[in-house]
Amino acid sequence: MLMIPPFIPQTLTPFIGKLSLEEDFILEKVNIGELIQQGWVQRIPSMTMTLFTVTCNRCGNNQQHLIGQIDCRRCQSTHAYCRKCIQMGRVLQCSPLYGWIGPSFMYTPPTTICTWDGTLTRYQQQAADRALEAVTNGTNVLIYGVCGSGKTEILFPAIAQSIKQGKRVCLATPRSDVVRELTPRLQEVFPTISIQSLYAGSKHLHDVAQLTISTTHQLIHYYQSFDTMIIDEVDAFPYHGEPMLPYVTSRAVKPTGSTIYITATPRKEQLRAMKAKKLPYVFVSRRYHGHDLPVPTFRLAHTLQSSLQSRKLPPAFYRWMRTRKNPSRQLLIFVPTVSLAEELMSHTIEAFRSEKWITSKEKISFVHAADVDRKEKVEQFREKQLTVLITTSILERGVTFPSIDVAIIDAGHTVFDEAALIQIAGRAGRSAQDPTGEVVFFHDGKTRDMYRAIQSIRQMNRRE
Repeated sequence: MLMIPPFIPQTLTPFIGKLSLEEDFILEKVNIGELIQQGWVQRIPSMTMTLFTVTCNRCGNNQQHLIGQIDCRRCQSTHAYCRKCIQMGRVLQCSPLYGWIGPSFMYTPPTTICTWDGTLTRYQQQAADRALEAVTNGTNVLIYGVCGSGKTEILFPAIAQSIKQGKRVCLATPRSDVVRELTPRLQEVFPTISIQSLYAGSKHLHDVAQLTISTTHQLIHYYQSFDTMIIDEVDAFPYHGEPMLPYVTSRAVKPTGSTIYITATPRKEQLRAMKAKKLPYVFVSRRYHGHDLPVPTFRLAHTLQSSLQSRKLPPAFYRWMRTRKNPSRQLLIFVPTVSLAEELMSHTIEAFRSEKWITSKEKISFVHAADVDRKEKVEQFREKQLTVLITTSILERGVTFPSIDVAIIDAGHTVFDEAALIQIAGRAGRSAQDPTGEVVFFHDGKTRDMYRAIQSIRQMNRRE
């Protein structure tokens, strides 16, 4: 268990390993000057000012339309402030940030750390060895593994070694659903280790632990805190395309720390870095059970748009449903927009009940990012209390259901790019007992991303 060193006052616990505002110290009645003299806290300018650009040093924002001006009462002047991260507390030009560089938490590793008794495949073991090498030597590595390759299990030896060495570990992921799914899994594998879950609305935002499982957004509060940083789904929204998240994640790692990147669908910049040997990587070409990834099939739906405008699934979908290879599987239906996820419900319930694909309306539901019951619905589907779940791309990655078929409605929509289609296809066939789930692209015209997704899946299946 992590403990504060006896020579550090308990009032300083909230600041260890954190990036703080001056107001935070004032609220806790802590003397910042004394901490700076002791070398425990480092003063950091809140803004970097150039002739044409203002950059926030807390979130890295340099978009000038997100830099505001405010009349400061304290120094009777007009100052810049950051609108980008204002929900975390206002960053003012005249008020510096404070990063903790003093003593860290004390930690005595338990006798038993990891209780997982499974066996890694040859491909998994190669990746696990590279991750272990990275945490031992303080280097970085990217684990490029196909969907369902067992990337979480690959991380167990590296996490255990880090904890054995008294290091703090953070597993960061772009989405809160993944945090909620990973927390009980890792708590079961590491039962003697304190584990903290961080996401918006979490009850554990101010706890400390040897292993922190966090959304990347929450890392804005940390400063050189973690020895081992594991970033899951580095290609996923919002981590990909949101400069703030790589910025704060990098700052949360100690200068001597290591970073392990995880992805099943690397982006172009990552592929370039891998090809140029600027980013060390290891490829896991097979799923943990040894079976191929399910290759999606195309289904042309001539009336797709008119059906969707009428809040109905297209006739092509129902023709496929009547010929499914394994009707006992649960069904995950992906749609491109939140409004569609909600609007399709009533007609779908009626159609599914008339065909006797579901026994009651309680067996089907929808979910999207803004759904207040999102957590409960995903859990109901996992527990097979739901037979059908209509979803947006919020469930395209990071969640595991053992035996499902996947249908993507309007697969040519711009929201379904190549990476999204590969990830969605990867939801099927994840169980060794049922490794061949169906994946169907319903479309009214094939797109380049659809072709590329299928081509990539076939290439992965051929690789060794």
